[in-house]
Amino acid sequence: MTATDSELEPLDPAYVADVLSRPPFVQIPGVCNVRDLGSYPTATPDVVTKPGYAYRSAELSSITEEGARKMVSLGILTVFDLRSDPEMRKYSSPIPTIEGVDVVPTPVFKNEDYSPEKLAKKFELYATGTTESFMILYSQILEHGGPAFGTILRHVRDKPNSPFIFHCTAGKDRTGVIAAILLKLAGVDNHFISQDYSLTRVGREPDRAKVLGRLSKEPLFAANSEAAMRMLTSRYETMRAFFNLLEEKYGGVETYVKTYTELTDQDLKTIRSNLVVTTKSRM
Repeated sequence: MTATDSELEPLDPAYVADVLSRPPFVQIPGVCNVRDLGSYPTATPDVVTKPGYAYRSAELSSITEEGARKMVSLGILTVFDLRSDPEMRKYSSPIPTIEGVDVVPTPVFKNEDYSPEKLAKKFELYATGTTESFMILYSQILEHGGPAFGTILRHVRDKPNSPFIFHCTAGKDRTGVIAAILLKLAGVDNHFISQDYSLTRVGREPDRAKVLGRLSKEPLFAANSEAAMRMLTSRYETMRAFFNLLEEKYGGVETYVKTYTELTDQDLKTIRSNLVVTTKSRM
């Protein structure tokens, strides 16, 4: 399956503004595609993911002073940055300094994974926009992301009352994979996780021009903006395919996490407990 023309077109600004003004989106000035992973129903009756605890977003490099204050007011004092140093240098998007906030570098890929040859191969896959290509890319994220994901999961295990946010560049692929892992561990149904993933279609829209501007400097995308937009798709069906990949190639989310992060069954039990809350306790 590949992206349709309608998925590549700009969205109506009024529609985008309306969607971004409502949960699960959160407004942090200077940061795009911020969402709260709380309030999703789980397989256990009257139990939902904990609101105001785990957040996902695009890069924080352009956060404003107002945005920094908003983040701190939400209690977000820990940031996990999934990007690599070469990526930040390439796009002139350094880690920001935010008073009172601990920014933890948690790169999914090592520096050598950003060699021109490997980057070109990645862009070629992204440019096709097919589900099959995204599964190759998401398998690479799973293969390399164990240490980074383990750092985030250990935060959940050890600091259940310390809200955090994690991000990559667009807040779509690396961010989408660890978001899916967290929600899956919490017991959220694949349908709701896939819906959350697809919301990036709206969440990234305010940064559309900036992202296309960056990609236009890449030879593959310079004369092909449609290929660049295919790279940015976040279809519901892509995340459904990811769950098939996770099950068939890695034995499911728990087996993957135990194998690639060296967490134990007891750790996963604690993580699951720390990710959820009963609806009765919120009344």
